[in-house]
Amino acid sequence: MKATIWHNPKCGTSRKTLAVLEEIPGIELAVIEYLKTPPSAEKLGQLYRDAGITPQQGLRLRGTDATERGLPEADDATVLAAMAAEPALIERPLVETEKGARLCRPQEKVHEIL
Repeated sequence: MKATIWHNPKCGTSRKTLAVLEEIPGIELAVIEYLKTPPSAEKLGQLYRDAGITPQQGLRLRGTDATERGLPEADDATVLAAMAAEPALIERPLVETEKGARLCRPQEKVHEIL
């Protein structure tokens, strides 16, 4: 099985999710530190569609100025563009496998796509 995690090593939930993935025998794991290599707006849109959530639900509010900027109420394209330009606005971690994608908060959500 292939899996990709958009990871922030400073985030406890992201580290725990990565640990779950690393324990799976035979997994082909790609780890992308999204603060260094942010996904495009198009890729984020695809991930959120595959996860069954809106870009607004994938928006990180804590520790960001997203609320002050009106992003929780903004249209999808505006939110996705903001996230692609400022990856700190992306709630983490995002995981994608051939079974779909999940915003893994809490980390146990990763089991839904394994």
